[in-house]
Amino acid sequence: MATPEHDPAGESPAVASTRGVDVAVSVVLVALAGLLAFDNWRTGMGWDATGPQAGYFPFYLSLILAGSSVYGIVKEFAARRTPSDAFVRRVQLRRVMQVLVPTIAFVLLLQWLGLYVASFLLVAGFMVWVGRIAPWKSLLTAFIFSVLMFVTFEMAFDVIMPKGPLEALLGF
Repeated sequence: MATPEHDPAGESPAVASTRGVDVAVSVVLVALAGLLAFDNWRTGMGWDATGPQAGYFPFYLSLILAGSSVYGIVKEFAARRTPSDAFVRRVQLRRVMQVLVPTIAFVLLLQWLGLYVASFLLVAGFMVWVGRIAPWKSLLTAFIFSVLMFVTFEMAFDVIMPKGPLEALLGF
């Protein structure tokens, strides 16, 4: 039996079916289209003396979006007796989460640690965790990358980027 890291995607159990994801996305799009249609109706979706009002074209585009999404839902429910392919398997979802979770952490840490420290942690973390590269190489690469980013943005182009407590401690 293969380990999860070496399990071919075809043998991994399905986490979500294509049909389920299609229906879920279509429902979200119908809700978005309804919100857009209401807002453009509220803004004005008719004609006045000068031509179409601000919401005229967006209102009808939202109706097209809603209609096509409803068509997608009906099509999927009509085909519910036929088996649906896997949209994502456990091994594939694990790989996606290996990128998504650190990226969300990066965005959150960016607010408190600043761009350069958060980037250092993201690059080093990816290299060690996902790339399985030796920690010393990962830390060195992340440090060089962060310093080069700092020199490029702060010194060469004089672009103000989010800074954290480390930069304040160093006087930048």
